[in-house]
Amino acid sequence: MKKIGVVIADGVGYRNFIMSEFIHELISKYDEVIIYSGLIEGVYDKELLKKVSFYELDIYKESIVSWFFRKLKEVAHMRKHISFFGIKTSYNNGKVSKIKSKRHFLIKIVYAITKVFYSEANIEFYEKRQFKSFSNENIYKKYLTTLTKTNPESLFFTHQRPYNLAPLLAACKVLNIKTSSFIFSWDNLASKGRMLGQFDGYMVWSDLMKKELLHFYPNTIEENVHVVGTPQFEPYVMEKYDVSKEELFKSLGLDLSKKTIYYSCGDVSTSQLDPFYIEKVARFIENKKIIDVNFVVRTSPAEDESRFIGIKKKYHNIVWNFPNWELTRTNHTETWSQRVPSVDDIITLKGLLKYSDVNINMCSTMSLDIMLFDKPVINAVYGNKENGLYNDQKYLNYVHFDKVVKSKAVTVVKKDSDFIKAINNSLSNPTEFQKERANILDIQIGVPLKGTSKRMAKTLLEWS
Repeated sequence: MKKIGVVIADGVGYRNFIMSEFIHELISKYDEVIIYSGLIEGVYDKELLKKVSFYELDIYKESIVSWFFRKLKEVAHMRKHISFFGIKTSYNNGKVSKIKSKRHFLIKIVYAITKVFYSEANIEFYEKRQFKSFSNENIYKKYLTTLTKTNPESLFFTHQRPYNLAPLLAACKVLNIKTSSFIFSWDNLASKGRMLGQFDGYMVWSDLMKKELLHFYPNTIEENVHVVGTPQFEPYVMEKYDVSKEELFKSLGLDLSKKTIYYSCGDVSTSQLDPFYIEKVARFIENKKIIDVNFVVRTSPAEDESRFIGIKKKYHNIVWNFPNWELTRTNHTETWSQRVPSVDDIITLKGLLKYSDVNINMCSTMSLDIMLFDKPVINAVYGNKENGLYNDQKYLNYVHFDKVVKSKAVTVVKKDSDFIKAINNSLSNPTEFQKERANILDIQIGVPLKGTSKRMAKTLLEWS
């Protein structure tokens, strides 16, 4: 009997693996599919739940011992790869200057130890100690019982990073259950800390990501890394999420006779200047620097509209789209992870990508999303160390985005005159960088969107 477990960590994982074709492909290929979910059962469609077994993961509260060894592992990994700008930034951001608590004191110790002991062997030692520490935790014991009872042949982790899943991975290793993981995002390997643990197999977006994985995790067996693409973009080729231009524009109150500028926000932790750039565009339109356009702003699903209230009241030439991601529970250690998208929201997003004429964002993955519809992209980055604005120009130096900038697939703007010129040029000459956009998509994604879930299900079946 072929039985597989799938770990859905959060709302984004739900979007990528439940709202794509992935889960249905697995159901068609396996005798039993078990969903181990970081989201409550009520989130899932009742018809889907009839076809799968379901287990809700407990909310994990990490012990100080487990935290300490995880921190050693992650900081040592960053210290080893500190030559990468994004990793160096994360490494420096994690430091503490003054000791204000016991945890600050321990962080100081972690950085002192890993300044000397940061080899791959050291990192593996820290991970072994971290996993050993779980033996005293009730959640780990519960996972051992659950996995023994449900008895999957293999467990697929749809995200390689969430630390709260480490006890589940540790339990799999003790029970000799095969594990695999998907590298969640294009920036994770070259700008983040260590993944939650080592898996038996990996699925990646592209040959580029495979190369990165083998570099950052040198003990990985190359034959166990498969290029499959990513399901996060698959809804863009699914008829289920289609909408006509007329329907979309009517629902948002847009003028069909005008071209459309679409600004996509990041979250406040990385994209602090979103209100600043939105106001710039609104003023350009108000002052007739840009004429006869719709201006749509879509905020990040990870936050509410609070930081945009002032600008919303001030400008009436902006159409706002606040993502319809329902907060399913508030008693979670990471509340943002419990936001889940609706079908209507995916339809709206796909429509915006398809029918907008240019996208503006701050070095976001949305640059790839809009390129998939062959539309121009502008990355606004005014801030640097000298001018007093939040330094968003630093993101141009991250390895994943440096490739995009150098490819000329996007237009980077750092001042008003260039911003106005880029918007007007994108609206009047949308095919100018068409070849460059196609080239960077080939590098970053690597395979066609259609068939992504089929490739992933086939790969998992081969690993079983």
